[in-house]
Amino acid sequence: MKIVDLDGFAANPGDISWDAFKQLGDFVVYDNSNKEQVIERAKDADILLVNKIEITEDIIEQLPKLKYIGELATGYNNIDISAARNKGIIVTNIPAYSTDSVAQMVFAHLLNVATHVDYYASETRKGVWSSKDTFCYWDKPLMELAGKTLGIIGLGNIGFKVAKIGHTLGMDISAYTSKESGDLPEWIRKTTLEGLYSTANVITLHCPLTPDNSKMINEKAFEQMHQGTILINTGRGGLVDEKAVFTALENGKLKAYCADVLTQEPPQNDLPLLKQPNAFITPHIAWATIEARKRLLEIAVENIKAFIQGKPQNVVNK
Repeated sequence: MKIVDLDGFAANPGDISWDAFKQLGDFVVYDNSNKEQVIERAKDADILLVNKIEITEDIIEQLPKLKYIGELATGYNNIDISAARNKGIIVTNIPAYSTDSVAQMVFAHLLNVATHVDYYASETRKGVWSSKDTFCYWDKPLMELAGKTLGIIGLGNIGFKVAKIGHTLGMDISAYTSKESGDLPEWIRKTTLEGLYSTANVITLHCPLTPDNSKMINEKAFEQMHQGTILINTGRGGLVDEKAVFTALENGKLKAYCADVLTQEPPQNDLPLLKQPNAFITPHIAWATIEARKRLLEIAVENIKAFIQGKPQNVVNK
């Protein structure tokens, strides 16, 4: 059984052992692969592992030995799952491995906007506090989260974890979700997308990227939001229209845009959003705690074992 990982560096830059994969077959891992290298490196693979490498219909057609594609992430929009299904290729993903880590990042961003921890720590290093006559100072307004409305789009594992943390902090929780109201705790209010936009002080995105919701946060959506809304995106960059986000930051419709994802990754250095002072952008690391990455690889191994035994699990193209 030939197993090839085309871009293993992101999940494992060298701080976790690959031994469990080596015990499953002839295992080859590449740190990364460009488009021109994919076919050559994957041509003999029975099992292909990818994280962000695009596996298109054209690529699938050129890999006749391929039986299984393992997405080393939860989102799998980089794989043409219909083309894989048509060829009888099983596609799996890794659900729920990063729930705690991503929820933690959501509130790292939100608390930074609310209390400006990074800014004030930097000011203190510069000696600004030492120059003051009083025991404290602040020149940016501080905000308490209790009593604010947290609007969550997508109430899967991560969205629900975010809801629980927000509720613990005293926030009012509303959600746009396919779940029935009766299946939700009484402290989560199910709402329409329009209702969420018009009532939330903070909006956080936790839905997969699909053709139907691409750029769902756009100029029309911003028209329905409060002035000074905080928008958090740890889902996918394509869920937002980044030009509209920039405009909303410039005119104050958004107080802050907190994102761990962008439409293009890595971004072009001249992307205007990167220079906007109220855009707080981290380099797609919410999932990347060592604890989460260990869980990811452990589940990936179990997925492959289940496939080999004829009982595939976490299949996304049934």
